Amino acid sequence: SGLALALALALAAALPALALENGLARTPPMGWLAWERFRCNVDCRADPRNCISEMLFFEMADRLAEDGWRDLGYKYINIDDCWSAKQRDAAGRLVPDPERFPRGIKALADYVHARGLKLGIYGDLGTLTCGGYPGTTLDRVEQDAQTFAEWGVDMLKLDGCYSSGEEQAEGYPEMARALNATGRPIVYSCSWPAYQGGLPPKVNYTVLAEVCNLWRNYDDIQDSWDSVLSILDWFSANQDVLQPAAGPGHWNDPDMLIIGNFGLSDEQSRSQMALWTVMAAPLLMSTDLRTISASAKEILQNRLMIQINQDPLGIQGRRIVKEKSHIEVFLRPLSQAASALVFFSRRTDMPFVYTTSLAKLHFPEDAVYEVQDVYSGKIISGLKTGDSFSVVIDPSGVVMWYLYPTALPAQPWHVVRQQAPGEGFHPVLL
Repeated sequence: SGLALALALALAAALPALALENGLARTPPMGWLAWERFRCNVDCRADPRNCISEMLFFEMADRLAEDGWRDLGYKYINIDDCWSAKQRDAAGRLVPDPERFPRGIKALADYVHARGLKLGIYGDLGTLTCGGYPGTTLDRVEQDAQTFAEWGVDMLKLDGCYSSGEEQAEGYPEMARALNATGRPIVYSCSWPAYQGGLPPKVNYTVLAEVCNLWRNYDDIQDSWDSVLSILDWFSANQDVLQPAAGPGHWNDPDMLIIGNFGLSDEQSRSQMALWTVMAAPLLMSTDLRTISASAKEILQNRLMIQINQDPLGIQGRRIVKEKSHIEVFLRPLSQAASALVFFSRRTDMPFVYTTSLAKLHFPEDAVYEVQDVYSGKIISGLKTGDSFSVVIDPSGVVMWYLYPTALPAQPWHVVRQQAPGEGFHPVLL
């Protein structure tokens, strides 16, 4: 019985250590991340304004604080790869590049915190980062977690270049424990599933949700519409696996918002914002906030869009319709029996008139809704489930609706979250 007791105690000690339970990221994280727009540009002599240096982060922090971003929820300012010196210091600690970050990361964190923002940093669970800077091998996990905490870091993105599957399976949970042990709240973003193909059996989403606050499942986004579509295709094709894995404290991450850069038209920018929102994705912008256009800013600062993205239920949406006419419909259930619908056109010819009804989209019978168009602000009152309606969707564009019930059927209904793969996403009468 002594052995049984020892075993029970050992198990009890092991169990909470696995679960992250850091109470963070109850809604998808919002902020700014350097990578897609600024990459690994370290030539500060030739390009001081755009190189990865403390100046870039000071300036972006100013923009987040002063241009309305922070007050809408864009709080994280995140460093990506190529920030560190090429070698660790004599004590084996990671250190920032002394020429590009002369004041050090602690000073940068203090600057960011003074503006009501939070600082994110990047590491890699391997011998080197993807950009060839010092990695965090298994023997360094604890030390690096401690370093980040001492600097006042609030979020860690841990990449997976130059590491094996076995090292990842050991190291990603190990870093979760190490971050927790520092006592500092640090949101933990894992690239683990992206290096294992993103799907079961190689990826165990139950374990992942216990270890990480968010995770990159798939390829890096590039500055193109093709890239956005390839990510959307993968997430939609695999939604039966991915959708149930997401929720408060643990999110799928389809990668950064590229709105404000060079590759997307205005229509495509509105589409990325709407589709990422309906997927309950983190909203991490990667663009130059010093020079962003008014139209890109308007998309990224849409209050109703952000409210939908940050819905407290944290249910990821699904694609519920895929028409031969190249129109797709996405649905995200929201708190207080509200819903978000995205009507998306993959057409490349001209604006398309799409006609349907809420009944066809499996909304409950006899309900009545007030509808707000998320982009135009236009309101439709008294839309009944059975009413036929039409939306005009531009090529590679969206129409997005926020629906709020003004009258519900006599029997209360709630959306059932978990479903057998392949079933439609039907709100069900309970």
